[in-house]
Amino acid sequence: SRSHNCRSKMTLKKAAFLDRDGVINVDHAYVHTPEEFSFIDGVFEACRKLQSAGFLLIIATNQSGIGRGYYSEQDFNALCGWMKSQFEQKGIRIDDIFFCPHHPQKALEKYRCECNCRKPKPGMLLAAQQKWSIDMKASLMVGDKVSDMQAAAAAGIGTRILVGKDGLVRPEPVEECTHTAKNLLEATNFITLEHPL
Repeated sequence: SRSHNCRSKMTLKKAAFLDRDGVINVDHAYVHTPEEFSFIDGVFEACRKLQSAGFLLIIATNQSGIGRGYYSEQDFNALCGWMKSQFEQKGIRIDDIFFCPHHPQKALEKYRCECNCRKPKPGMLLAAQQKWSIDMKASLMVGDKVSDMQAAAAAGIGTRILVGKDGLVRPEPVEECTHTAKNLLEATNFITLEHPL
């Protein structure tokens, strides 16, 4: 019914914005094939908890390897399809994936620019906000780099959790993060405790 559609558009959603390399998979640098892609322990459990708690699952990832010519957008999209299918087999839906192929200096000409999407700029997060009608204050970002936290702060995301690269150690806090955790699962356990269903 039309009235239902109008009403659902008014309701803002909350999202879990996730960096990819170092948070979802081990960061081997410029990962672009399933063979190179190894999931960090606890990622599926973490994403299932976030989904159950009502968060959209949105990946936002800098992919300058495209701009540098190491792999193509088609390679990246093929890997995204494979990755999403791995989540689907576990009953988890990745709602969207935003990526930035640009680099200000080290890129092929068509990708060489000062863009607004490469983290620490907030462009990918703001594009997701517009597309999905997201309440940024009620949302969270999990990333393993200061640039993830800076992008999240610039986009007005309320909870900004810095995790250790590849989930190995809890990092030192930075000014832009609200919490630290060893990995995505520890970050998620903290969130679901703080925001009970």
